[in-house]
Amino acid sequence: MILYLHFGNLPPAGAPAEAAYRQLIDLLGEFTPVVQALPPDAALADVSGSVRYFDRDAAGLAALIRMRAAAVLDVDTTIGIGPSPLLAQLVAHRGAPGAIRALPDDPRAVTAFLTGLPAAALPGVGPATARTLASYGLTTADRIAATPLLTLQRILGTTAGRQLHRRAHGVDPTRVLPGTPPPAFGAEHRFPYDELDPDRQRGALTHLAERLGARLRAEHRACRALTLTVGYADRSTTTRGRTLPEPTSHSPQLRAAAHAVHLGLGLQRARVRRLALRAEELCDAGTVSRQLTFGPDDDRARRIEAAADRARARFGTGAVRPASTAGLP
Repeated sequence: MILYLHFGNLPPAGAPAEAAYRQLIDLLGEFTPVVQALPPDAALADVSGSVRYFDRDAAGLAALIRMRAAAVLDVDTTIGIGPSPLLAQLVAHRGAPGAIRALPDDPRAVTAFLTGLPAAALPGVGPATARTLASYGLTTADRIAATPLLTLQRILGTTAGRQLHRRAHGVDPTRVLPGTPPPAFGAEHRFPYDELDPDRQRGALTHLAERLGARLRAEHRACRALTLTVGYADRSTTTRGRTLPEPTSHSPQLRAAAHAVHLGLGLQRARVRRLALRAEELCDAGTVSRQLTFGPDDDRARRIEAAADRARARFGTGAVRPASTAGLP
């Protein structure tokens, strides 16, 4: 059986959150060697080979892991148990956080669970895709499962249609892939209320990109990819990534990439509660070559950025920031 674990109250994104997350991954390693990190706040664990060793079923192991995480790191963990990573993740999010929920490895139980499941709960179905599906009356997993594959492919495209058709049937051929969390820097912003204004969301993204850029430059690192996670009022999330044209720690480039990913989600009136931005595939900034540009604008922006970094180093991280991020913590 597979456990999907979501760690619900990690410290705000940054070095403390990354340290706590790595401790949680190490804790899982005490129960099974087959642990896949899903940063910034989740993981998969295959406990098929551990139940006999610990003389507990999967639910018993989940309860023990949840208790240890709370005792050692004061982390409230939501755990889903299922026959595949997909089903374990889906069942974990079907209810209040901080609980253990299990789905038996039985085709009838899987079919019953997927019946009535909102389409937006399926991985890969963001707000824009959900609206497209809803325009065809495909609002639940069972309706999607009953739709011919070719019809879904005409609506969403060949690859996306095939993936969604499989997920709506509960089919997941993936396995838990052991591995330590890749080095990454993260930053997160939580809104105090449901934020529907895209401009305010972009302002928060600008602030996150500035924070990531400043940290990358302070540690002489650059990143090759950005990942944006959007959390909604119903506790569901959407995660999208983008590979950058070249490794960078330059805040305007990070900001432009983050805004492009956000725009591509087509959130419109989505009720957003949090935004998390991660700089991934880190490398030594000294090994990065920069594409030359015509005109003085880029060099001027980098000189301003260097001056802002010096001011932050002397007076604190909030000493210099874009005007559009005023009022954000």
